[in-house]
Amino acid sequence: MAQSSSPISAVADRYARSLFELALEAKSLPKVESDLARFESMLADSADLRRLIESPVFSSEEQAKAIGAIVAKAGIAGLAGNFLKVVASNRRLFAVPGMIRAFRRILSEHRGEAAAEVTSAHALSAAQQNELKAALKSVAGKDVAISVTVDPSLLGGLVVRMGSRQIDTSLKTKLNSLKLALKEVG
Repeated sequence: MAQSSSPISAVADRYARSLFELALEAKSLPKVESDLARFESMLADSADLRRLIESPVFSSEEQAKAIGAIVAKAGIAGLAGNFLKVVASNRRLFAVPGMIRAFRRILSEHRGEAAAEVTSAHALSAAQQNELKAALKSVAGKDVAISVTVDPSLLGGLVVRMGSRQIDTSLKTKLNSLKLALKEVG
């Protein structure tokens, strides 16, 4: 398992590992995985929620109370709900996106899958995701779990990170390379 030297990723890895071990022991890995995916989706859709988890202005009590209400309203209960509340009361909400990514990576390793982070210019359809999984499976030699994020600044194409490999076919990168090449010529 590759460890990052970032203090935030170290915190995220520790919390994710603890959640994984608790979920494994409770035989609730699929439930925790789906609850975290739902929270991640809420985070992507709400600027206010992102502000709550990223801003140091809110006290731990305010964050814990807000997260408690949010997970209750979203129906995120059990381990994932309690986990998010503990993270909030420990003032570690800023690391939740990293915790979710680390949990997915640990879960993929547990299942014997390779994990890939995919960034695309627009949302991928289910058919496109299945086709991408099949292509990555031929490269990795085993099933691949993908986590897709959307970044419209890419303009087109994909950026795929799998382990230490990165494949960047984005239009943004191609245009930047062309711009650099033109500067060298002129």
